[in-house]
Amino acid sequence: MEAPRHNRVLPALILAALVAWLGADLVSVAANRIVPGEGIATLDAIGWGGMLAGTLAMLSVAVLGFRPNPRKYRIAMAVTVATLMALPAVLALAAARQADSDMPQARLGIGPGFWVVLFVMLLAMIELRTRLGGSRLNGWALMFPVLLSWWLCLSWWLEPLALLQEFRGRSDQFVAAVLYHLALVGAAVGTSLLLGVALALAMRRFPALQRAGFGVLNFLQTIPSLALFGLLLAPLAWLAANVEWLSAIGVRGIGWAPALIALVGYSLLPMVRNTFVALSEVDPGVIDSARGMGMSRGQVFLQVRLPLALPVMLEGVRITTVQAIGLAAVAALIGAGGLGGFIFQGLGQAAMDLVLLGALPILGMALVADALLGALSERLRPGGAK
Repeated sequence: MEAPRHNRVLPALILAALVAWLGADLVSVAANRIVPGEGIATLDAIGWGGMLAGTLAMLSVAVLGFRPNPRKYRIAMAVTVATLMALPAVLALAAARQADSDMPQARLGIGPGFWVVLFVMLLAMIELRTRLGGSRLNGWALMFPVLLSWWLCLSWWLEPLALLQEFRGRSDQFVAAVLYHLALVGAAVGTSLLLGVALALAMRRFPALQRAGFGVLNFLQTIPSLALFGLLLAPLAWLAANVEWLSAIGVRGIGWAPALIALVGYSLLPMVRNTFVALSEVDPGVIDSARGMGMSRGQVFLQVRLPLALPVMLEGVRITTVQAIGLAAVAALIGAGGLGGFIFQGLGQAAMDLVLLGALPILGMALVADALLGALSERLRPGGAK
């Protein structure tokens, strides 16, 4: 009998995590917000006990990847989740060990070693979920105890954490930026969905539009975002100066208007392409059967073609949403606001924790949107999860 194949992904991931855990700075400590922090390795940050416990936990995941079976994968998943839950406690331990009563303004920064371990263990979790055959929603259910652990540690034991200090100093601005970012992305995705479906239907009805339409949409994708913002500045400023009602609703050469137009322009290609392909690839036999049952053209579209095409169309919405979440950050350069404002403020002040305050929520939004829309698409597919 052939021996079970080894999982080569897990050992490779764990090797990368161990190199970061043992060789890179785990945290950094700065006397205040202005001065640069001093990197501290894992051993100095949490001591021998913490370093060995983390090393053994990661090694056990790698070992379970040899001659794997479902039971080993489940144990490896449990260890991975436990490791992710322990990471905020590692920061809390480092904060307690590095606390200095002579430096009340000291801040604890998250070092590159910690970020690499966190990222790699998340990848290991995704790999294990795939091997176990779990759905996207099951993966997010496993993230609940991890998020709870982070929330508890941030609430009780991570007062010196620089990222938390940046948030507390800007909590009102942060909430407003998150809501604005979501509103901008929602408006862009909603508008592109309506326009995308209309364009895809027009291309199907008038085949001559297909080549020209996709040519224009492909061309829009090649224009860099900053260049597109610049191209929109002059015409929008002219419209605002000459059309009173546009000026009244806040249309200007900078701000939300060019950001929304640019986001819609970048979103149209995946939306139109997925909608066009989804509607075109519905089995002709199913359409003929529906017509044979006496359905009208509108009934065939709404009750047969559209439901069958919906999973692929949702993939276009998923791609568009994730893309728009990221691109909306760049729009802060033209005064559109949102979380990108924190990123560019942080870069200008050489304050990386302020950069992270803007970047991490964007990453979280993209992951949540990808998971929810991907799970919905899987559920709507024929034979999908119930």
